[in-house]
Amino acid sequence: MTSTDVTAEAEDSGPSGYAAARLRLLTEGARSGPPRRAALAELTDDWLAGLFTAGAEGLRGVSLVAVGGYGRGELSPRSDLDLLLLHDGGDAARIAALADRIWYPVWDLGLALDHSVRTPAEARKTAGEDLKVQLGLLDARHIAGDLGLTAGLRTAVLADWRNQAPKRLPELQELCTERAERQGELQYLLEPDLKEARGGLRDATALRAVAASWLADAPREGLDDARRRLLDVRDALHLATGRATDRLALQEQDQVAAELGLLDADTLLRQVYEAARVISYASDVTWREVGRVLRSRAVRPRLRSMLGGGKPTAERSPLAEGVVEQDGEVVLARAARPDRDPVLPLRAAAAAAQAGLPLSLHAVRRMAAGVRPLPTPWPAEAREQLVTLLGSGHPTVEVWEALEAEGLITRLIPDWERVRCRPQRNAVHIWTVDRHLIETAVRASEFTRRVSRPDLLLVAALLHDIGKGWPGDHSVAGEIIARDVASRIGFDRDDVAVLATLVRHHLLLVETATRRDLEDPATVRSVAEAVGSQGTLELLHALTEADALATGPAAWSSWRGSLVADLVKRVSAVLSGGELEDPEAAAPTAEQERLAIEAIATGSPVLSLRAQTEVPSEEASGEPEPLGVELLIAVPDQPGVLPAVSGVLAVHRLTVRTAELRALQLPDGVEGSVLLLDWRVAAEYGSLPQAARLRADLVRALDGTLDIASRLAERDAAYPRRRGVVAPPPRVSVHPAASRLATVIEVRAQDAPGLLFRIGRALEDAGVRVRSAHVSTLGANAVDAFYVTGPEGAPLPGTEAAAVARKLEETLRG
Repeated sequence: MTSTDVTAEAEDSGPSGYAAARLRLLTEGARSGPPRRAALAELTDDWLAGLFTAGAEGLRGVSLVAVGGYGRGELSPRSDLDLLLLHDGGDAARIAALADRIWYPVWDLGLALDHSVRTPAEARKTAGEDLKVQLGLLDARHIAGDLGLTAGLRTAVLADWRNQAPKRLPELQELCTERAERQGELQYLLEPDLKEARGGLRDATALRAVAASWLADAPREGLDDARRRLLDVRDALHLATGRATDRLALQEQDQVAAELGLLDADTLLRQVYEAARVISYASDVTWREVGRVLRSRAVRPRLRSMLGGGKPTAERSPLAEGVVEQDGEVVLARAARPDRDPVLPLRAAAAAAQAGLPLSLHAVRRMAAGVRPLPTPWPAEAREQLVTLLGSGHPTVEVWEALEAEGLITRLIPDWERVRCRPQRNAVHIWTVDRHLIETAVRASEFTRRVSRPDLLLVAALLHDIGKGWPGDHSVAGEIIARDVASRIGFDRDDVAVLATLVRHHLLLVETATRRDLEDPATVRSVAEAVGSQGTLELLHALTEADALATGPAAWSSWRGSLVADLVKRVSAVLSGGELEDPEAAAPTAEQERLAIEAIATGSPVLSLRAQTEVPSEEASGEPEPLGVELLIAVPDQPGVLPAVSGVLAVHRLTVRTAELRALQLPDGVEGSVLLLDWRVAAEYGSLPQAARLRADLVRALDGTLDIASRLAERDAAYPRRRGVVAPPPRVSVHPAASRLATVIEVRAQDAPGLLFRIGRALEDAGVRVRSAHVSTLGANAVDAFYVTGPEGAPLPGTEAAAVARKLEETLRG
């Protein structure tokens, strides 16, 4: 039966005919989705128009208007009918009688009705007082009567909305925020409200209202499809339950999935989550644009008066190579070339997350359209930027979602597609699989001071449940995937093995601690054998807690934490042979020896800069990988070398990736003592300074004529560093058994310009001698070990070492 046949049946038989035609339309299996909704709206229009015409004979200046969801033609089987009887203020008795002639037949059929009778002036006045009424009128659609009256109201309401947009849009955003706080996020709920939850149909309608204001517009791509999908699910839900409900309850999901011809309830939920994610992301981008436009409108007149009427230019502050901040967003620099810079998406994402700023939609789309794939294995910079992004705390979530919205995540990690929007039908889990993985990384970023390899912790957090997209034990499948992903990312063979172990055994500690007898030696021995090393145990302990905390409030407790800590302590005793060993003095290379002899001869620092590359591993193929620039410095042994060198590098905006400082054994016949610094550095942005400038500043720093602390303070005051991440506090610890020749002080802290300078100066002020230093930057985390002695060259007494560590930690916290 066609829609024309259905309409004819309804017209021929009055209300009972409409009811029969409506039932036939809704039970006709071949008709679903937008065609059925359009047909239902058309059928209802014709029926109501007939009621109006019969009651309005001889009455002028009256029209029947559909508003809200009915105005948009989005009638689900049990939807309300939102109607406005519009009149010009004529015969009140005739208008009241007409209203009764329309409302009562609707009620008699058991249909929900939201109705009003108003003049255009009354409608506009009510809209001005009630935002929800105004939103409904934005979708006003003529059904019957005086078309000019309806058109006039539509024109006036739209004009009012656009004129009042600077005031009404913040109100609308506040309504959306309050509703999201009450209803939660549709894309993660096991029993979501398709209409009210964040990312649902209400938000889709709000985006239409923003677009109607002409102030801003939502990203269009995928938005209509997402809205249609949620409406289709609501239609099926109404038919399955026979009720006007928007909540997709667990017990009804299988029936709804069957109604839509889907495989199962998980497939249904995944489609719902994907649609909600599109709407949520569009909402984030749109409300950000609304805020930007409103701010610019408020500031522009004042700026124009200050600039003599000229157009103000948005300030652009550099964040990283090819990445700048502009107007509260992270955008690409004008010279950025995504087609020539495959690391750019990760670099931009890491910079945005570290600054706590959103990635602009234009920047993400430009990168998605033009960026080349990363080579396999990834360059070292790409790996470091990924680790920095993952270690940035909660801002990681928004940035990751922006990349994912444009398909960049699955390009970087193809295995992500299987876990994207995958539901977890488990009351303990509050997130989908993919969001849980990101939340675990966010939690793990709080524990980076507890482990010696925060990069491995963060990547393991990202991958620990990656096997949930495959059949069988997700830990077993995940181990295989983790090996492949870690190799592609560019970790070496040993690190790949550690990551695979972490993914395979990420549930081992909590399951053993809560389900096995810890007094049984076999229990502890089996865990020790599975873990294999002290370093892996340390990582697994942090991953276990991060995973549990990211699962939900029911997954972790002080009791579980104490059991896991007890198990870790027992396993650690079995693996107690994993302490740091004494650093071995390596024989100098010819270049190092040449620099050392020149430094002795001249009595001043000598340095060289050269590109550093990494030879591909046996498994990898292709060209050697650039690692940055190697900076070799030979300095006659004297106090203050570490803070002087690190301070000069900070002044020149050089980032230290790795660093070693040690005393160099000179050849026979050469008198004197030389400190050798072998560091890998990279420009924070821009090009590297000339070696001659570095050397000149280093000479001044060592003789005291260059006040590094003041220079750094002046720069920070002039260009305050935007950092949206609340990093965990620094941690300084003493490892008394790590060396027989020196005291090992380990520092774990958030990497920042001047960090190594502050550490070096604090150690100098403490009166200790740095015998050697081993510095590494893993993403946004610095993990530095300093082998220090007293003035006589002996290890520090225990109390003195503890005091030095305590003082250093206080300095870094300050």
